[in-house]
Amino acid sequence: MSRPLLTNAAARAIFLDRHMLVAPPSGPGRGEDLAQVIRDLGFVQVDSVNTLARAHDMILWSRRQQYRPANLAPLLKQRQVFEHWTHDAAIVPMEYFPHWRHNFDRHRAHMDRKWVKWQGEDYRRRFDEVLQKVADYGPVTAAEARGEESHKSGGWWEWHPSKSALEYLWRAGELSITRRESFRKVYDLTERVIPAGIHQLRTEVGETVDWVLSQAMDRLGFATPGELWKFFDIATPQEAKVWTTRGLADGSLIEVDVEGADGTLRPSLARPELLDEVPPVAGSRVRVLSPFDPALRDRARAERLFGFFYRIEIFVPAPKRQYGYYVFPVMEATRVIGRLDAKREGDCLAVTAYWPEKGGKLGKGRENRLMAELERVARMGGCGHMRFAPGWRR
Repeated sequence: MSRPLLTNAAARAIFLDRHMLVAPPSGPGRGEDLAQVIRDLGFVQVDSVNTLARAHDMILWSRRQQYRPANLAPLLKQRQVFEHWTHDAAIVPMEYFPHWRHNFDRHRAHMDRKWVKWQGEDYRRRFDEVLQKVADYGPVTAAEARGEESHKSGGWWEWHPSKSALEYLWRAGELSITRRESFRKVYDLTERVIPAGIHQLRTEVGETVDWVLSQAMDRLGFATPGELWKFFDIATPQEAKVWTTRGLADGSLIEVDVEGADGTLRPSLARPELLDEVPPVAGSRVRVLSPFDPALRDRARAERLFGFFYRIEIFVPAPKRQYGYYVFPVMEATRVIGRLDAKREGDCLAVTAYWPEKGGKLGKGRENRLMAELERVARMGGCGHMRFAPGWRR
């Protein structure tokens, strides 16, 4: 029996709708509304690059264009979210914390295998010293920890020991990030950061595995086992395989063929009710997205669904870059139509180039929609005007 077919147009619409990129980006973008956006996405990746706006700010702004960067800090202060690791550093809804305990254990086991080669056999003792100092003296940044100890002992608080100790304890769940100052992490004891009622909760490993994979399926709509475990990166590939096999056996999952941008079919898994879902209709809005937007961060999936090949060129020597240091994907409706090289220079949004994807050239109507989006981007980034380089339309 042939598998049900999900056309490429339907797959793109369903997937983007689950990532809040089909409906208009209306809403206040602060307080409980902002917390709900993070819940709906599952997490928001944090990144330090700030050529125009940081990744988490671009991601949230793309869903709520009244959002401004100052709106996120109150959620951290009010303990509605916490910061930890998925596939990378991320802002996570606070109620998910009990499931992260298993993530802490897996991070600890990985670090204990790998870091002993880096730090030496006594590295755990050093980490205990750092933990005790935070317990005694309160929240600390890596720079403060290094500076304090360097005056006392002259050796232990070199950059690597202090930073690696704090990062180990954070990833292992013994420390948490209480806030950021100029984007620097400020660490404190986890029991002083996570609300007591949540900090005391425990889940079994099997419960967490079922939860993370089920949550991933809800947000992806359709997926392979590999795409499921990679979403939160808490479950293992083997656990995802067992979970999907069980789902197929009990009927909670079905197999479907998903059509790629190039017409090829990829066997995937979905909930049975997906077949009754009417794909939403997207308007013609143009959106400038973060390179780390959750709809595109799985580069292989993005290439299959959208025909969009993307690689960050930050670490590529400038003469060898194909596009630019930090280039933004541009989406129109449910298609990726191009990429934009732009950055903030003082109070100016400086646009260097727009490179169209196939079918993404700038006609009059599309250019008008792009300009409207760039004006919105400029306001979010605190830019009072825009400047376009000669020949920016590539």
